Amino acid sequence: MSIPLPPTFRRTRVRVGEVGINTVTAGHGSPVLLLHGYPQTHLIWHHVAAALAEQYTVVLTDLRGYGDSDKPPGGPDHRAYAKRTMARDQVLVMRELGFGEFAVAGHDRGGRVGHRLALDYPDAVTGLAVLDIVPTRHVFGHADAAFGLGYWHWFFLAAGDGIPERLIGSNPEFWIRTTMNARQRAGLPFDPAAVAEYVRCFASPEAIHASCEDYRAAASIDLADDEESASRGDRVTAPVLTLWGSDSFVGRHYDVLAVWRRYATKVTGQALPCDHYLPEQAPAETSSALLSFLAGLDNSRRSLQFPYGA
Repeated sequence: MSIPLPPTFRRTRVRVGEVGINTVTAGHGSPVLLLHGYPQTHLIWHHVAAALAEQYTVVLTDLRGYGDSDKPPGGPDHRAYAKRTMARDQVLVMRELGFGEFAVAGHDRGGRVGHRLALDYPDAVTGLAVLDIVPTRHVFGHADAAFGLGYWHWFFLAAGDGIPERLIGSNPEFWIRTTMNARQRAGLPFDPAAVAEYVRCFASPEAIHASCEDYRAAASIDLADDEESASRGDRVTAPVLTLWGSDSFVGRHYDVLAVWRRYATKVTGQALPCDHYLPEQAPAETSSALLSFLAGLDNSRRSLQFPYGA
């Protein structure tokens, strides 16, 4: 079973400090960084990346702890998997590739990394697209019974004492497939080759532990960082596109645009006909929305460079 990315995509490994980040690139033009979520790898973008690469330089990475990137052990403060730490990985990858400014699109956990990246490196991020999330601070601040039942994995994965690691490790393939299929209310089916890769990459004890550390960080150090940013009045100043599934939990339980407008200054967005995994379940619509957003960023940059026309 072949991995579903065209052969024009080039794979490399970028060192950022002590961590190696699996990186795949293709295309030409303005750079766009694509970040995946849980429990996927960069391959969640396999439908979308090729369309974007026709006009843009596309950079896909596996977040630390995921895919074929390194999986450092977590610590008691979970800082190794803080979104601030993961965002720093990504900006260093882009600098190593020669990109000081770039757009970011992130799904799920990758959207949370992208949010922090845009806050911490505002001069680097030209635009931010967040797929099927609202900010972590808002989620925990408005958690209710519906959230607890619908997103129970947030609390399960953040549990201590090795509990989720032991339980998931007993059958990681079952965990991956049931976790994804639970959010398959609408849209295209998953590519079997991509799912097989998710299972391969997730099956090791190091990967399972790293992903749990990601969620433990979200419930602790990430919230502290987010509260600190909020207390300063920090908001994302780059243009933000938010996309969500019309059948997803996010789409059914939040006023997504209204929430993001509390965290960013320029927000647009829309629902797409799918559940949670937009790049796989609604790839044509996701590609179209991202291409339109990126074209707007290009036009804005050109107008700033040539305010009176060419």
